[in-house]
Amino acid sequence: MNIHEYQSKQILREFGVKVPNGNAAFSPEEAARVAKDLGTPVVVVKAQIHAGGRGKAGGVKIAHNIDEVKQFASGLLGKVLVTHQTGPEGKQVNRLLIEEGSNIEKEYYLGFVIDRKTAQIVMMGSEEGGMEIEKVAEETPEKIFKEYIDPVTGLMPFQTRRMAFRMNFKPEVMNKVTKFMDCLYKAFVAKDCSLAEINPLVVTKENDVIALDAKLNFDDSALFRHPEIEALRDESEEDPKERAAAKAALSYVNLGGDVACMVNGAGLAMATVDIIKYYGGEPANFLDVGGDSTVEKIAEAFRIMQSDDQVHSVFVNIFGGINKCDVIASGIVEAAKVVGLRVPVIARLDGTNVEAGRKILKEANVPGVYMAADMDDGAKRAVELAAAKKSELRIKA
Repeated sequence: MNIHEYQSKQILREFGVKVPNGNAAFSPEEAARVAKDLGTPVVVVKAQIHAGGRGKAGGVKIAHNIDEVKQFASGLLGKVLVTHQTGPEGKQVNRLLIEEGSNIEKEYYLGFVIDRKTAQIVMMGSEEGGMEIEKVAEETPEKIFKEYIDPVTGLMPFQTRRMAFRMNFKPEVMNKVTKFMDCLYKAFVAKDCSLAEINPLVVTKENDVIALDAKLNFDDSALFRHPEIEALRDESEEDPKERAAAKAALSYVNLGGDVACMVNGAGLAMATVDIIKYYGGEPANFLDVGGDSTVEKIAEAFRIMQSDDQVHSVFVNIFGGINKCDVIASGIVEAAKVVGLRVPVIARLDGTNVEAGRKILKEANVPGVYMAADMDDGAKRAVELAAAKKSELRIKA
């Protein structure tokens, strides 16, 4: 789960991480009031969306008086901001962060993330912070330093000092920097974060160490422990399909293509996405129905996949284990009755109760449902049928 920058800063403030004074605003008038209360000569007006790259996209403005704050707020609210992380469709700005300006001397990068290979939290830092951090990671990865944190001992003082030295902080701020790292780590652990990223972390000319930007992501599986985090969810920033899938206990990620896939098991789901690409198609989603599928759950998966005009074919790729092929087949038939199948469906079934599943589909004789001999055959036909459906729609238009 993601939250907005201003919400992240509110949480970090509780753990002793220094952030600029500021507040959220939902209208130009409210933005002007917040700026007036700050009483600083320079005010930053920042668009709040769940995506990075806002500065380059014009989502961060520097105002020198209240009139400019109001003007910038009017220009940003309701605007669709397109960044390298939003995709071409962009995200609409519905709220702003109004905060005091900082007298920046130098920008750095600092982050904590879970390293799944070592099953440890890793602290990452670089003195090349700011808007080009992705470029730094790609072109000069040696400038990004890492400290792996033992889950038994936690972040140790020698690790924060070593990181601070590697990042070339000046001696005057060393103690502040190590304290900052320790506070950020404590917030990461206490709130079950999957990511805590400060970019940029700045040192001001007054030798303050401040989180100028902040991004916190949370482990969805741990949200039951944090109702206060769940309450911060902004559903307008989330894909409606992904929200519906989560409520139905389905693992779904929208990938933007037109060949939908319904699979059991994350590994097979990723392989299915790859094979659709291999045959020249564009996968519409990652959808793992899990190991406890029911007829109703399969029907709901079809409803979600077909809830807009994005999808032009569906590839059902099931290797039955705990899931049984006859349950999947019955779910397809039920989906045809209850939801309706607006696009061709290619079903490749194998494993537990495969013969029973194939028999159910054959006897139901649902129009638009085709059986595939194997995974290659299924992916190839799904891509071909999606292309044919797209051409048909173009001709009708």
